[in-house]
Amino acid sequence: MKALHRIIDHARAQPRRIVLCEADDVRVLQAAQRAAREGIARILLVGRPDVACRTALQAGVPLDGIELVDPATSPLAPALAAELHALRAARGMTAEQAQAAVLDPLCFANLMVRAGHADGSVAGALHTTADVVRTALQVIGAAPGCRLVSSFFLMMLCEPFHALKGGLIFSDCGLVVDPDAQGLSEIAMAAADSAAGLLMEEPRVAMLSFSTSGSARHAAVDKVVAATERVRALRPELAIDGDVQLDAAIVAEIAQRKVAHSRVGGHANVLVFPSLEAGNIGYKLAERLGGAKAIGPLLQGLAKPANDLSRGCSAEDIFHVIAVTVVQAQRADAARTPAADATATAAPAP
Repeated sequence: MKALHRIIDHARAQPRRIVLCEADDVRVLQAAQRAAREGIARILLVGRPDVACRTALQAGVPLDGIELVDPATSPLAPALAAELHALRAARGMTAEQAQAAVLDPLCFANLMVRAGHADGSVAGALHTTADVVRTALQVIGAAPGCRLVSSFFLMMLCEPFHALKGGLIFSDCGLVVDPDAQGLSEIAMAAADSAAGLLMEEPRVAMLSFSTSGSARHAAVDKVVAATERVRALRPELAIDGDVQLDAAIVAEIAQRKVAHSRVGGHANVLVFPSLEAGNIGYKLAERLGGAKAIGPLLQGLAKPANDLSRGCSAEDIFHVIAVTVVQAQRADAARTPAADATATAAPAP
């Protein structure tokens, strides 16, 4: 799994502080211990220390190198409660409600990321996707200029029987149900950035449809075409095909016959699905019938990294999501270069 190994190696080269909030789950403890032992992240574990220690002891998982954080006794709690109150007061949250909310490990963990005490959050082994995403949106929020937070899966095809080898980005497979053309274009651009950051190669985007180059006429096809045109206008440097059927997206010989003037050429590494229904079915087909390894759902478009897990995940899955979250945090840090900060400071007021 060369792409996955690259992600782990990059994480190890510059570890970041990753906060986990499901301290009573053995899989989370196993992944946390491995991440700390292999040096890919500095792990902060939010929850009741007595429960975490008891669970770890019963499972034979050492907690060496892992910092335990108890929301009930943490010196950070008052400031985080004040931060949450300021953030949500306009929505009716009182100071007392904020003080109670920070006792929830999921909320506390995301507040740590927002306040800079951690660089990224991973949750979802016990929490639902709805809870994980809602808390991330409410506490961390969208990145500046981001119109839509969406999700993606990192799909690894590395088995001997895979004709197509390497990593692919599938988006959106877990969050936005039925994006319009503008939303679909935002998903495509975010997924391209995710590919650049995690696959560490130039993104080649396929806007999937049941039509290729106008072979069918339907409002669903029109949406994909309009989304593709918007991406081309905003990101002219990006290689993108759309509307395109799956075979023309990933098989060069078919692309040569069906897609004129293609810059992707049947070598897409980003597959953008027209709806959540198609994306969710697509990634599960690739995973269950095609033998691909699915890592995610991962979130894109947040101000700072916060990622979800499947509740059926393994300790290895969690370890991989921790590594991805570290690399996302590295990219977020790199985006804030001194030059960029200086330019922003020197810019005239509107």
